Amino acid sequence: MPELPEVEAARRALEAHCVGRRIARCAVADDSKVVVAGVGRVAFERAMVGRTIVAARRRGKNLWLRLDAPPFPSFQFGMAGAIYIKGVPVTNYKRSVVNSEEEWPSKYSKFFVKLDDGLEFSFTDKRRFARVRLFEDPETVPPISELGPDALFEPMSVDNFLDSLGRKKIGIKALLLDQSFISGIGNWIADEVLYQSRIHPLQIASSLSRESSEALHHSIQEVVKYAVEVDADCDRFPEEWLFHHRWGKKPGKVNGKKIEFITAGGRTTAYVPQLQKLTGTQSSKMIAASLEQVAANGGAEDLEMNGEDGDNLRPKKRVATSRAARGSKRKTP
Repeated sequence: MPELPEVEAARRALEAHCVGRRIARCAVADDSKVVVAGVGRVAFERAMVGRTIVAARRRGKNLWLRLDAPPFPSFQFGMAGAIYIKGVPVTNYKRSVVNSEEEWPSKYSKFFVKLDDGLEFSFTDKRRFARVRLFEDPETVPPISELGPDALFEPMSVDNFLDSLGRKKIGIKALLLDQSFISGIGNWIADEVLYQSRIHPLQIASSLSRESSEALHHSIQEVVKYAVEVDADCDRFPEEWLFHHRWGKKPGKVNGKKIEFITAGGRTTAYVPQLQKLTGTQSSKMIAASLEQVAANGGAEDLEMNGEDGDNLRPKKRVATSRAARGSKRKTP
């Protein structure tokens, strides 16, 4: 799904090609699930025609066009929202589901504009989780007013970041996905920065050491900035990134180490158990739970070590035997 780098690539493309041009025609889809503007489709279109695009703005994963007069159209990208500009290459993010070359505008277009110089662009969404809205001032109303600092434009200082983590009693992956904490981080960025900083996705945020917290702060800055610098072109992401190996929940390895999948923050999460381990009381509780399960199953001989340091404990799988097989082992009187 589109995250900060993908939405920023769309913003930059609009800024480069559409700012200063007047809207000659606008077509808004008759789709009340995606288009939630508070006005009818025709009124929305009339509000756009004749206006000049002054700027393309973004906060987190939300983008809006500032016109020479309100109201302004706003786009929340959801799972598969995307901006296409006819004749202009705009980075297609991972799992992009619309091929703008097959038809124009796409049948999945939700907001289409033709500018006075003939240039055309469209906001599309095949999966219908995106939202297109119309606001007098997008920054003063939800969802944009409820967003935390933008991960690119408004990075937290290290001290503020550490202080915020110290007050959060939830899993770190869930916290990173909370757009009121930091806006712009989605599932793939969260997995990537946790992998690079060697933090387990379920580790409670307030329990992180200063060293781990500083490593996470650094990883967020580095991953976001790099992805933006290459216009979210995933083919240009470093080969050693988890990104290239995390899709589809398929067994795989990154840099020679096994990737596993769990649910964290309500999302499918890729991580590397060999490198990302629960620490402190969470690690102790996990071991204690494994020991209790072993005791219930019949003894410590059923405990096996998992991981190169032997600190991830789990019960061995028992091999079921049939009654006939068990009976054959009995001594006859």
